[in-house]
Amino acid sequence: VQLQASGGGLVQPGGSLRLSCAASGSIFSINVMGWYRQAPGKQRELVATITSDGSTNYADSVRSRFTISRDNAKNTMVLQMNSLKPEDTAVYYCNAVRRAVVYWGQGTQVTVSS
Repeated sequence: VQLQASGGGLVQPGGSLRLSCAASGSIFSINVMGWYRQAPGKQRELVATITSDGSTNYADSVRSRFTISRDNAKNTMVLQMNSLKPEDTAVYYCNAVRRAVVYWGQGTQVTVSS
């Protein structure tokens, strides 16, 4: 499974960004996809996950501001991020779990700053 993340950038506080993750390769039976982030000097943390049947899970810090979605037909996953805060600044990574194997995409930088 190969994952390609895109959509990061610089945005002002209160703004929005949309991250996308395209999956290719052996994508059959991908169970869970998700977004994680890592800020400088901090450990990588969960942002949101979505299962193949659409069940979602969010970190408390992003709940009500971020929305994760998945298009199984297009093999893509999207993270819509609204009301961004400076503390959301991090490298964001997409992730997929297929048959108990975890795959990671390359990161995309999100910077929230005025």
